[in-house]
Amino acid sequence: MKAARIHAYGGLSGVVIEDVPVPEVGPDEVLIRVAAASVNPLDLKLIGGGLDAYFPLAFPYALGTDLAGTVERAGPLAARWRPGDRVIARPDPVRGGAFAEFAVVPAAKIAPAPTTLPLTTAAGLPTAAGTAWQALFETAHLKAGQTVLIHAGAGGVGSAAVQLARIAGARVVATASGANAELLHRLGATQVIDYRTEVFAAQLRDVDLVLDTVGGETQHRSFAVLRPGGVLASIVSPPDEALARAHGVSAPFVFHQTDATRLGLAVGLCDAGSLTVVVDREHSLGELAAALDHVASGHARGKVLLRPA
Repeated sequence: MKAARIHAYGGLSGVVIEDVPVPEVGPDEVLIRVAAASVNPLDLKLIGGGLDAYFPLAFPYALGTDLAGTVERAGPLAARWRPGDRVIARPDPVRGGAFAEFAVVPAAKIAPAPTTLPLTTAAGLPTAAGTAWQALFETAHLKAGQTVLIHAGAGGVGSAAVQLARIAGARVVATASGANAELLHRLGATQVIDYRTEVFAAQLRDVDLVLDTVGGETQHRSFAVLRPGGVLASIVSPPDEALARAHGVSAPFVFHQTDATRLGLAVGLCDAGSLTVVVDREHSLGELAAALDHVASGHARGKVLLRPA
């Protein structure tokens, strides 16, 4: 089969498409024929070695941590899954393997694919919706009637978070370029602040929760818009603890961990018609370099998907 691999940490030029054997299936694992994978900022960090302390890779390493496809074969302890089942999955980043024609994933990291979305589109669900859900509801405990500021609301995680917060009954404010304002209003944002022409910190006060998907100065300026006792949850980098204490807020770093139950709940929202996946573009596996470049630009509008053929 074809798979995208790296043989050492480095730049995007080190990513190669190679012929490799179809992976073996363990007792509690499932072999999935990949319909599509999703390209994430995480992939760039793994390629560059920036997460080696958290995810030490063994080389050669097969890239990709987000996929949708059909079950080809299941191990004896994963008999819940049958050949032909449509599924979504998020392999452990240390193992990877989604940027390939076939991938092996532990059964505990798999959920049924939504029936209301094309299978290729569903590949954009696991990391984006899973991260947003974990940050909003499990870490920050967002409640109906609260106000949440979501940075980079048109991105993969951001667009999922806007929808989930709206479904939960929160008032949603999002930062994005002006070109994405209409999309974000459609997804559920009450207010969209154009980060290119407006200063969000000058417009907001007493926000209950900030979801930081940007980091840097945006993260630092976000402390000032929170109410006392509010929460700044970052999926990018651990927030400054001293700044959090000075503003009287909590500032957790959200380290996303896959949970099949959580994925199943997100799938249920898709099938109910209240959650969707925003797709920026699709590439073939042979066009992986272009897909990675676009994600690296930081201007993807939703998800960038990768088809194995």
